[in-house]
Amino acid sequence: MNKLDHSVMFAQNGNGGVGMFVLIIQLAVTILMIAAFWKTFAKAGKPGWGAIIPIYNVILLVDIAGRPIWWFILLLIPLVNIVVGIIVSIDVAKNFGKGVGFGLGLMFLGFIFYPILGFGSAQYRTTS
Repeated sequence: MNKLDHSVMFAQNGNGGVGMFVLIIQLAVTILMIAAFWKTFAKAGKPGWGAIIPIYNVILLVDIAGRPIWWFILLLIPLVNIVVGIIVSIDVAKNFGKGVGFGLGLMFLGFIFYPILGFGSAQYRTTS
């Protein structure tokens, strides 16, 4: 083996540890988000297991926000989904007694704000 082969081998072995670290962090965040959504759904009187069912969890979130279920379709339209996502997040926050800032946090920093919502003292209350 020449000098270049050793440096390539070292670089490949070094990246494996970084990749494994990133994978563990992703797994931890995923588990945290599932638990946070589960608790949030349960607080809102929805089935907690709905947090792990794709599409159904978004439908439940729209329902928790107090919006019509067909708003789920709006979340499938590019660019429109950003505006609708912000509105839904703000409505979810309001239904838990939180403000607009918290709703924006749900939209843009969900991995921080959904655990606060799910595991915190906020209680669900409908606006209607």
